[in-house]
Amino acid sequence: MTTLYISHPVFLRHDTGPGHPEGSVRLAAIESALAAPEFRSLRRLEAPRADISRLELVHSRGHIERVFASLPQTGHHFVDADTVVSPESGEAALHAVGAVCLAVDEVIGKRARNAFCAVRPPGHHAEPDAAMGFCLFNNIAIAAAHALANHGLQRIAIVDFDVHHGNGTQAAFRRNPQVLYVSTHQYPWYPGTGSAEETGVGNLVNIPLPAGTDSAAYREAVTATALPAIDRFRPELVLISAGFDAHRDDPLADLALTEDDYGWITAELMKLADRHSGGRIVSALEGGYALEALGRSAAAHLRTLLLPAS
Repeated sequence: MTTLYISHPVFLRHDTGPGHPEGSVRLAAIESALAAPEFRSLRRLEAPRADISRLELVHSRGHIERVFASLPQTGHHFVDADTVVSPESGEAALHAVGAVCLAVDEVIGKRARNAFCAVRPPGHHAEPDAAMGFCLFNNIAIAAAHALANHGLQRIAIVDFDVHHGNGTQAAFRRNPQVLYVSTHQYPWYPGTGSAEETGVGNLVNIPLPAGTDSAAYREAVTATALPAIDRFRPELVLISAGFDAHRDDPLADLALTEDDYGWITAELMKLADRHSGGRIVSALEGGYALEALGRSAAAHLRTLLLPAS
């Protein structure tokens, strides 16, 4: 088994307008980095279009209807101050959900060891009843709900290393002990959630980091808190909200990680997945807005996922 890479051309047609940080150029930067010969062994699939019923695993019918009603026939529409939709945004969102659900099916079905979904729009800020923070539907939360509902799993860990706290993912599972949510994020920062006191039913592990946190401090925090929590939980599947905007070059936050840190945390999560989950990892793109840094960071993440089991 090798690493699965799932994407789709429709993600490029989710048009957020000129100057918006969450633009289609982000996927172009990742594709450019993955054109290197070392990534030839990736198994590539196109994301299928998810049925609306997949969205209902996490989101209310009212929210789903509001998102699709907001799509303009031409141009752009602002769902909120940050979140923009265009005519094909709904199709992109459905294919993003299709990507993560297919990845779960392939990894659990042992047709891939792990998977990375290069999708747009991102998802971890989308709450069950609200779109926000560039996100329409919560891709990784739906992937977890799909694995619980359709594959009989009992323990799923979601690890979110985006620089912004995944308030939507936390909201979806804050009362569900079958899902462990672990987040490292700059705090206080957008969206304002993610204090260490937010623990849910013992299934939320928030690791707030001050502005300026560098590689050494980040690795110390992950080693001290995140990795032991995941190890104790013994997940049957590890899901990753892979935001690369904690990079020191990123314009939307103030942490100071490098691409090597993304390779490191990926390797640490793979060790835990090998121990508890049969190596099963599904990762989905969230943030990352400095294009060259995004490409290098995604490449470090994929390069590590491609490594053989330890």
